[in-house]
Amino acid sequence: MEIIDNLILGFSVALTITTLSLAIAGCVLGTIIGALPGLGPSNGVAILIPLAFSLELDATQALVLMTSVYYGAMYGGRISSILLNIPGDEPAMMTTLDGYPMAKKGRAGDALVLSGVASFVGAFLATIGLMLLAPILARVAFYFGPAEYFALYLLAFCTLGGIGAENQAKSAIAVCLGLGISMIGVDNSTGMTRFTGGNLHLYDGVDFLVAIVGLFAVTEIFVFIESRGRDSAIGVKLGRISIPFRDIFNTRWTMLRGTIVGFFAGVLPGAGASLGSFLAYMSEKSLAKNKDTFGTGDVRGVAAPEAGNNAAAGGALVPMLTLGVPGSGTTAVLLALLMTLNITPGPLLFNERPEVVWGLIATLLIANFVLLILNVPLVKLFTKILQVPASFLLPGVAMISFVGIYSLSGSHFDLLLMTGFGVLGFTLRKLKIPAVPVILGILLGGHMEVSLRRAMVLSDGDWTYLFHSYISIGLWIAAIVGFVAPIFLRSYLKKPDFPGKEYDS
Repeated sequence: MEIIDNLILGFSVALTITTLSLAIAGCVLGTIIGALPGLGPSNGVAILIPLAFSLELDATQALVLMTSVYYGAMYGGRISSILLNIPGDEPAMMTTLDGYPMAKKGRAGDALVLSGVASFVGAFLATIGLMLLAPILARVAFYFGPAEYFALYLLAFCTLGGIGAENQAKSAIAVCLGLGISMIGVDNSTGMTRFTGGNLHLYDGVDFLVAIVGLFAVTEIFVFIESRGRDSAIGVKLGRISIPFRDIFNTRWTMLRGTIVGFFAGVLPGAGASLGSFLAYMSEKSLAKNKDTFGTGDVRGVAAPEAGNNAAAGGALVPMLTLGVPGSGTTAVLLALLMTLNITPGPLLFNERPEVVWGLIATLLIANFVLLILNVPLVKLFTKILQVPASFLLPGVAMISFVGIYSLSGSHFDLLLMTGFGVLGFTLRKLKIPAVPVILGILLGGHMEVSLRRAMVLSDGDWTYLFHSYISIGLWIAAIVGFVAPIFLRSYLKKPDFPGKEYDS
């Protein structure tokens, strides 16, 4: 009965003209962003955060808009993966293995519709899982003390690279860089300045919104300038769209299995949708009697990863809302949004601001049906987005970034700092060092430091206090495994018999 009462509260928030309009707008924008190769959900949400503040939205409305963009981008990422063999985002990488071969066989429309339905199944069931699991995890979170939170933050840092990173060492470097940036400013305990260089603008630290927009949006502009648009998407033509009812019926259990695997992969702090997509694909392949068809246009190879990565997107919201630890790179950006709005994610959020949590859940339930309509009967419209020249798209991104950040602070120093982060992001891109761990380090570095100091105060400086409970020991073990395991998974991915190598572009 408690869940029903909470859902009634949520739908009373969601079924307003403003909230519904923002959800639909977020779904459309997210699908467009996901369809454009290279942008992805993290970039899309980061680029549009200044827009949310420019519209002067309240906490619930801003979160609904950005989360709808997140879900929409996860749906849209499959479009360029299937049509161009270019993943719209990292989680859609696995969709290229069988989606692009289907398109080469003249079944591009079938692949797009099937993947859209699989995305809906994964995202919708994951939202229900969020509704059921988040309140339970929020109660468990009350058992977390400073030692447990320190171990939890460590787990997020250790697992963030995952199989998507080229090597764990570069992810570790990125995390350390983010932690270093988070220490800039005045020390709350001693009142001493740290790493400010005497600049008064840095006494309050680095605004993570400035860092996010610089590392994502401005970096994309620099990358485009360097490449002169040579890597932009080519025009795509698509014939009549039909619904492959037989394929959808035959893959119903594939979608369900991919959803379950992807959701629990998303719940793991830092694992994200890439791991959910990979595990869903590989688990489905391992269960198949005829494995040779995978990588040649097997419908199960399209349905499984799409259900997996969209379910992981919903699962990643669970630790963000209940523990204040992002489950993916995009939820790290959403966490920054909440903190800017003075909303503190964690177990108390469900009691103190239930309208935010349940309004979001109710809106996402509705948004999934909106996205199903956008990505099945209307998918042909979104394929035309791939024809938009990047020379028109990127100046718009630059305008939104600079105007949005200046409207927040009114400081020219923040614009210079954002440009500096853009240069940093471009340098990291050239060195193949991921930017998301840098953002996570900036976001959680201060909280991690506070947790460590509190743990040391409570234990009178005894470092073994960090391992005093079964919860903290379990989190430490999970952090170590999460850092080491992707090294072996990545070596498995590089085996010559891994499907889809012949389709790599």
